[in-house]
Amino acid sequence: MTTSKKLKIFNDPIYGFIRIPNALIFDLIAHPYFQRLRRISQMGLSYLVYPGAHHTRFHHALGSMHLMQQAIQILRFKGITIAEAEEEGLLCAILLHDIGHGPFSHAMEHSLVHGISHEQISLLFMQELNRSFNGSLTLAIEIFESKYHKKFLNQLVSSQLDMDRLDYLKRDSFYTGVAEGNINAERLITMLNVAEGNLVVEEKGIYSVEKFLMARRFMYWQVYLHKTGLVAEQLLIRILKRAKMLLSEKKPLECSENLLFFIRQDIGLQNFGVDVLRTFAKIDDVDVLAAIKKWQDHPDFVLSQLCQMVLNRRLLNIKLKNKPIDTEKFENHFQKFKIAHGLSDDETSYFVFSGVIENQAYNRENQNINILRKTGKLTDVAKASDQLNLKALSKTVTKYYMCYPKESV
Repeated sequence: MTTSKKLKIFNDPIYGFIRIPNALIFDLIAHPYFQRLRRISQMGLSYLVYPGAHHTRFHHALGSMHLMQQAIQILRFKGITIAEAEEEGLLCAILLHDIGHGPFSHAMEHSLVHGISHEQISLLFMQELNRSFNGSLTLAIEIFESKYHKKFLNQLVSSQLDMDRLDYLKRDSFYTGVAEGNINAERLITMLNVAEGNLVVEEKGIYSVEKFLMARRFMYWQVYLHKTGLVAEQLLIRILKRAKMLLSEKKPLECSENLLFFIRQDIGLQNFGVDVLRTFAKIDDVDVLAAIKKWQDHPDFVLSQLCQMVLNRRLLNIKLKNKPIDTEKFENHFQKFKIAHGLSDDETSYFVFSGVIENQAYNRENQNINILRKTGKLTDVAKASDQLNLKALSKTVTKYYMCYPKESV
């Protein structure tokens, strides 16, 4: 494989210059599988709420790698041994951690494929790249899968205080303009350490962790689970669902061949082979948007209306409640739209539906964040904090929603 030496740094709006540390990282970034991330939006359809949120998974992957470089430097300064091979493994693992995302990231994660997460697809991509790069990613894969003997290396890639979360909170806050989500990633990284083989935060960094967890809560309810973004995401899911149904009934449907493959096939973990992976690598936001633009004029009322709603931002109404949706109110909206347009129950369910969303800002049961006391004792951050709200953040918050059309539809 020939290597170009033209580009050694990226200019990032968050961190300034991001340095590419070696030829392997450069070649991974240059690979078509990774370049595809330039065409995968980081936040799905959130730009319909926050117009600036047009950044991509490509931005995020580079930013996460940059933070990992800082974390490695800090930990080495504190006497933690990280070998050169382990450093390269860490940088490759964090660079490729989101390479398995499909079009519009989380919005369509379970629409094109079933029973397989983006993390599992990322692993498949890494294994395929490892074959192309003659085993150079073997250690990165071990770290990514948490099979490497140094636990803290995996925790830097995937935990409740990893480089992934530090970057996406700071980056998404910047591009949405939601200042409450802005965190001091450098301060948090400076406070990292390793104790008993696990990643920990030194005691003087406890307030930075509190700010990080509160920022995460704000971003989830104000941005990631924003009700308008939620409606747009649900419409996108229903567009693909309707397209699959029409194809199953042998109705004509135009879109790119690669997207058509996933609409026609029922793809899951059991049949996600190398050929499927290579086809998956050819689809991105452009395929889906082009299809939606075609389908807005489709003779099927349901498909055309759903597509027009997304394209023209003429979305459904949504009611978000702390208790289950009133059955009578739901039925009134359902019957009203069904009768007005002469639809079946199944067709009406594309426009009038309810659901549940949950969020837990901090999970004390899974890879909790430990504070390293000056005495050497480890304490869970929720116990170490003098803020009662941190304990509240560890509880799952459940909200219920109902979506139904505006009168003009």
